[in-house]
Amino acid sequence: MVRGKLVVQLVGAKGLENTDFLNDMDPYVILTCRSQEKKSTVASGKGCEPEWNETFVFSISEGAEELFLKIMDSDSIGEDDIVGEVKIPIEPVLSEGSIPITCYNVVKDEEYCGEIKVGLTFTPEESSEREYEEESLGGWKESSY
Repeated sequence: MVRGKLVVQLVGAKGLENTDFLNDMDPYVILTCRSQEKKSTVASGKGCEPEWNETFVFSISEGAEELFLKIMDSDSIGEDDIVGEVKIPIEPVLSEGSIPITCYNVVKDEEYCGEIKVGLTFTPEESSEREYEEESLGGWKESSY
């Protein structure tokens, strides 16, 4: 059973499709791994080339298969717009320990709409299960009766 901490380094994005018509969009990212959800700061006025340089930590346990990133545009009027999404399989980082900062394709409605730079590091949790060997001290085997 794999348990540990997944550290996600959210660097930035480029080539994002601008969802605001009159001015630059204000992108942010919602990061999800199973039931855990984190949110980046809003890169106000950064438009299609935002930089976050933020780090997020997720607890990983059995069954965690992917990290899901949803890039949103913060709107002061109405609902925030979806800019695009990224699914990153976490199996490679579980086996390698770390994945250097890599560009992942951002997709919306099955079409490419930019890329996002993310680095991943996994630190396994030390096993709390100890394998006990048969103790040789005391007990009926050592008794003189």
